[in-house]
Amino acid sequence: MSIIEITQENFQKEVIESDRPVLVDFFATWCGPCKMVSPIVDQIAAERPDIKVCKLDVDKNMDLARQFQVMSVPTLVAMKDGQIINKTVGAMPKSAIIKMFE
Repeated sequence: MSIIEITQENFQKEVIESDRPVLVDFFATWCGPCKMVSPIVDQIAAERPDIKVCKLDVDKNMDLARQFQVMSVPTLVAMKDGQIINKTVGAMPKSAIIKMFE
């Protein structure tokens, strides 16, 4: 599945109203650890059609970053039925990201 770029305009539809669990990768283009996590997030999108994978640029979407209390990037948020079920900060392996949904 493809990765969906999240903005203020599509956040409600793509994340809150999603019919499947959602992984939101809060990132910044200048962030080194974000660049390390990005290919892992891309792999999850390709391998796990049961999880909707979204990326949100914190510099372009400061209000959403504030709403989720993102203080550092990368921040990964696992959501189900519009609710946060898990949240982590920093680079992590694919297995740890997948476990956020268990």
